[in-house]
Amino acid sequence: MLFGEIMRVALEAIAANKLRSLLTMLGIVIGVAAVITMVALGTGAQRAVQEQIDQLGTNVLSVRPGQAWFRGTRGGDAKMEVKDALAVEREASSVTAVAPEMMSNSQIEYGRSNANLRVTGTTPNYHEVNNYEVLLGRFFDDQENEGRRRVAVLGGAVPAVLGTTAEMIVGEKVSIRNVTFEVVGVLAEKGGWSWFNMDERIFVPIYTAQFRLFGTERIGSFNAEVRDGASQTLAMAQIEEVLRREHRLRVGEENDFWIQDRAELMGTQQETTKTFTYLLAGIALVSLLVGGIGIMNIMLVSVTERTREIGIRMALGATRKNVLGQFLFEALVLCLVGGLIGIGLGFGAAYALSELANWNTAVSPRAVLLAVAFSATVGLFFGLWPARRAASLNPIDALRYE
Repeated sequence: MLFGEIMRVALEAIAANKLRSLLTMLGIVIGVAAVITMVALGTGAQRAVQEQIDQLGTNVLSVRPGQAWFRGTRGGDAKMEVKDALAVEREASSVTAVAPEMMSNSQIEYGRSNANLRVTGTTPNYHEVNNYEVLLGRFFDDQENEGRRRVAVLGGAVPAVLGTTAEMIVGEKVSIRNVTFEVVGVLAEKGGWSWFNMDERIFVPIYTAQFRLFGTERIGSFNAEVRDGASQTLAMAQIEEVLRREHRLRVGEENDFWIQDRAELMGTQQETTKTFTYLLAGIALVSLLVGGIGIMNIMLVSVTERTREIGIRMALGATRKNVLGQFLFEALVLCLVGGLIGIGLGFGAAYALSELANWNTAVSPRAVLLAVAFSATVGLFFGLWPARRAASLNPIDALRYE
């Protein structure tokens, strides 16, 4: 029996039982679609994390207050002020710039619109240290900061929250805690990350925030930009030395602050996302195995139903190898067709999640190849036993089978 005839006979057998063939492929369809969708979600999440790393900058260290020491015990948050950040900028040779910040949620009013947004008091170099781009207008300057001027720069998403556009709101007045501020600029959007949207913030001069809005000189943190080519470890050591001296910590006392490497933090998050992706893909692959078992069961039923047909083919000259090849080809076709349908459904599901649920998805060609290759392997592996059973039939017994 020629290979072409084997293919024709196998395809005719599949076409003769369309509904059963479709139900047989269902497990493979679901498995392949699940693999592609799950990997697309994981890959999209990894890319989103990488974009956040690129946007935030990998040469920036974040310094936050820890717990304070009081008579040998720890309790309460340590005090950190603008002068601490300025001391680091002045004395740490590996640091080129610092941007202190203090934040609090505040009620914002513009015309008839109002919203509760995060207001950040910071210095004029904040957008440069944190890799922000000014979309319209400008950022406030040193004179406005020193003079405690009531000027504000809006995050990229704030105009929409207030029911207007960036072009319309620049130069207008907004009210922050019943204090009027002039909008001098709008930043380009960077996208949300972690637990809040970085674009839904309003930036004001830090001295204005201290004396006109928040009534405190404490800052929540400051970011330190490391000099190009300088070691992050050296920069962290220099920052630690300066802050320990500023806070008058004795030898043996623990730091009342902590220094965070953004790149390390985001890298850890990316590794976690990658592990989660592998877990999702592994769960999806299990459904492919279940689909393969379903194919094996149906093929065994098919062998039983076509026992007399197998006997006739052998009597007419078909070899055991021909019969083995026919049933293997049937199983392979079922898996490959199911795999192709699954690919289409996987692409559709990834697109739907991206458009309707606004999830980050990215279909990986590697995942598609893996799913197709795995489905073909499943077809060959689980089709082998029914094929061997068909090929091992005795022609005389097969002809007598009723």
